[in-house]
Amino acid sequence: MFEDLASYKAVVGRFATGVVVVTASAEATPVGFTCQTFGSLSLEPRLVSFSAAVDSTTWPRIRARGVVGISVLADDQEELARRFAQRGIDRFAGVRWDPGPEGSPLLGGVIAHLEGTVASVQPLGDHEVAVVAVHYAWAGQGRPLVYLGGRYGGFTA
Repeated sequence: MFEDLASYKAVVGRFATGVVVVTASAEATPVGFTCQTFGSLSLEPRLVSFSAAVDSTTWPRIRARGVVGISVLADDQEELARRFAQRGIDRFAGVRWDPGPEGSPLLGGVIAHLEGTVASVQPLGDHEVAVVAVHYAWAGQGRPLVYLGGRYGGFTA
């Protein structure tokens, strides 16, 4: 049993995760946020999942669009991860991206892209878990950006 929120955060912070940026084109404007609660859910059908905070101002716009892009960040893209985690800024200002097959903004310089439709959303605690049916996948080269213990870093084997 944990005694307080700080103890719980210390425990879950011991698990390393990759870092992605979830995006969409909402009302013809690109929107997105940094997410480290992302993972492959199923191979058949092809499904991935991610979590978004219920107090996010970006997630409702992405959810309403129903089509999302997911860009897996490279180990040299910490600045990009921090940018898309900030509130109250134009996160796409000066950021290189191209539209995916279904129109989602897919970021440049990343190691992988996915695009698909939101198949389901489940509210759980202070987040919503989204399941995405993947229609497009691209894998490039490079090493992933990793988040561990409140810090970004690269992966070394």
